[in-house]
Amino acid sequence: MRNQPIRVSTLDCTICMETLPGVERFPVAGCAHAFCAGCVRQYIAARVEDNLLSMGCPDPGCKDGVLHPEECRDIVPPQLFQRWGAALCELALGDHKFYCPFKDCSALLIDDDPGPGDGGAAALTNVECPHCNRMFCVQCKVPWHEGVDCAEFQRLGKDERGREDLLLRKVAQKRKWQRCPRCKMYVERVAGYQHMRCR
Repeated sequence: MRNQPIRVSTLDCTICMETLPGVERFPVAGCAHAFCAGCVRQYIAARVEDNLLSMGCPDPGCKDGVLHPEECRDIVPPQLFQRWGAALCELALGDHKFYCPFKDCSALLIDDDPGPGDGGAAALTNVECPHCNRMFCVQCKVPWHEGVDCAEFQRLGKDERGREDLLLRKVAQKRKWQRCPRCKMYVERVAGYQHMRCR
């Protein structure tokens, strides 16, 4: 009896079709399936890359098994685990998420402002990004448009929303310049008729 070999359990992974030592076995919660840790790692990486965040059992016929992030933490690289966690957070936030409008920041932010009509409180507009510390309009989701209310800003064309354009509008209002209805150029009336004619 003393000379009998010790049996080492093995795993036949149905994904890579390899026979591996039992220590490589990774069981799936909620079902009887188990796969090698390497295949589960690759499965999770592919799903996260494709933005498919619900992690069911890798066996296509199984509807009960689930891969939970905390159970997979030890077999998934830290960067992948963080991407998976961040994607799950974004998914959970649903319509309450948006990104900082500054392209060099683009931090994920939560829109917890009730907005007009959701409680009687005045809606926030001018907000500072907690990551880049720059001001932006939370209603329009753009860099802060000082001196122009949100309704007026929304009526502006996409090519009229830049910082310089907004400063020009401010000067035009102060000096009572008018815009040509045809070409949209600013015109200052010095004398003569009240009618404008575009050339």
